Amino acid sequence: MTRVWSLLFATALLTQGCANYQLGTSAVQTFGTLYIAPAQNKTSVPQSQALVSTLVREAFIRDGRVSVVDSKAEADATLEVTLVGYRRQNAGNREDDNGLARKFTLHLTASVSLRDNRSGRMLFEARQVEVTREAFTDNGLGNVPFGTSNDQLQSEYNTLPLLGQSLADKVTHAVLDVW
Repeated sequence: MTRVWSLLFATALLTQGCANYQLGTSAVQTFGTLYIAPAQNKTSVPQSQALVSTLVREAFIRDGRVSVVDSKAEADATLEVTLVGYRRQNAGNREDDNGLARKFTLHLTASVSLRDNRSGRMLFEARQVEVTREAFTDNGLGNVPFGTSNDQLQSEYNTLPLLGQSLADKVTHAVLDVW
């Protein structure tokens, strides 16, 4: 009998810990609507502002904690994203020629500002958000001629949407999660 009571007591203690659990974040936003200004680009990556603007908007819409609106006048807050840095780092060379890069690590940095439109107060200003992705410049076979295997520009172009998505996810967390 003591064993049954001990088991019931242990079960009650274990289930008590789960009683207040809630799925998702419990952060309450100080704003309900958000205007996302078109991204600005101060980097050497052409036409990246349209891609980043779209991905950031989609990330906020998908998250659903705030409503994304089409004008500053309708919004409780305004988000501004400026691409401020883009660089590539050599991460791996070809086996047959160590002077030729086979893999690059791409870094994209944005400056993010959030303003409360009702009070005019900056909630945060020029917060740096950086993301990285790897880009491969050949298919790894090693026997493809140089002209077709080392396509760095195409590889970077193909990686840009992945960088943009990572950036959009990080910006969403920077704005909506507890600071």
